[in-house]
Amino acid sequence: MKPSPFLRTSARLLLTLSLAFTAAACSDDGDSTPDAGTDTDGGTTTPMYAFVAQVSVEGNSTSYIVLTETLDPATPLSTTNATQINGRALGSGIAKTGSIFVSSSAGATVTRYNLTASNTLEKAGEVTFAGKGVTSIGEYQNQFQFVSETKAYYFDGRNSQVIIWNPKDMTLTNSISLPEMTIAGSSTTFASNPIHVANKVLMPLGWRAGAAVTKQAGIIVVDTTNDTAMVVKDDRCGYVRDGIVGTDGKVYLATEAYGAAEKRVSGSNPSVPTPCLLKFDPVTNTYDKDFFKELGTLTNGGATGSLLAGPNGTGYLRVLDETVYPVAPDTVARTLASAVAWKWWKIDPAAGTNATLVDTLPASTGSSFLYELNGRTVFSEFTNNSGTTNYRELTDLSGNLVATHQGLSFSFLQLR
Repeated sequence: MKPSPFLRTSARLLLTLSLAFTAAACSDDGDSTPDAGTDTDGGTTTPMYAFVAQVSVEGNSTSYIVLTETLDPATPLSTTNATQINGRALGSGIAKTGSIFVSSSAGATVTRYNLTASNTLEKAGEVTFAGKGVTSIGEYQNQFQFVSETKAYYFDGRNSQVIIWNPKDMTLTNSISLPEMTIAGSSTTFASNPIHVANKVLMPLGWRAGAAVTKQAGIIVVDTTNDTAMVVKDDRCGYVRDGIVGTDGKVYLATEAYGAAEKRVSGSNPSVPTPCLLKFDPVTNTYDKDFFKELGTLTNGGATGSLLAGPNGTGYLRVLDETVYPVAPDTVARTLASAVAWKWWKIDPAAGTNATLVDTLPASTGSSFLYELNGRTVFSEFTNNSGTTNYRELTDLSGNLVATHQGLSFSFLQLR
């Protein structure tokens, strides 16, 4: 397993990396210097990034773990010499710990890879979830949630359970059965960006009956101190898969972009749930029954979905710009949600005010994933008929291209 040809450490390219992340401050104190990472001896070291790219040919998927120390937005990352994985692979783990845990739609095994001194990946153990009924792992990276080096959770929608495992020993610990995750006739989907509050992991849920959004909101609450879990539901709207912690400590949950796209293409069909914003108390594990907002009313009536975390308890809603992508009678919801036509609107949900357009950020795909990279936040977008994944700068609200590669990516991890 060899590193990508982008593993270069010349001074010229390190300068390129530095320039790629200068701009606005990455925190309120104005410090714009990116965190270069720290080695075990206390000295600084060059960052190492792992991108997991999924390439499909004639319906068959192959994934590649691309390692790189440098990020050059003008040069796509190459899958040549990358670690190859059959199927749709996911790479997860705790950032900057030198390990990545790789799973695949081709089976129920999670493989630990450690970064070596020569900047290659070396297998360091496997654990299988087959004994818990798992046959395939392949939705999102954040279905794996890490509490510590010895405890992690895998959220398994097919079997309505949360699997507990030990990433250090690569052993299966236990599982929590949650039959409430199942809704007859509907498939379960998870949040792309789960929420951590104190000693709890909050995983919002969405359901679809085929392409149709099910009018049901839900959230899994896992108490990491005793490995107990519950599903809390609300029937006022559906596909509520995104959430943030507001300035008041409450969790605000919103319909994801697909749900907004489904409502937009459905016209006046009353059976399609209206995209909404809900409030959830992570202390009492209850929804605020007096709080309900239609998302479109917060953005001048535009098709609105997805709520992504911003700084200091604020967030970003995604709003369809129909001057970029006009909606036709035959427009399909999935195509609409994936169109590079969703603008960014900033909102402080606890303040009770409407959202405002962030005009410095370009329109991008509605379903975005957020990744932490050297103390900064980037978002992904799928372009070129979902044949290319771009990573763009969110922290400074510029949307500048940070990295790009062939194929779809649902995983990124900074290893060092």
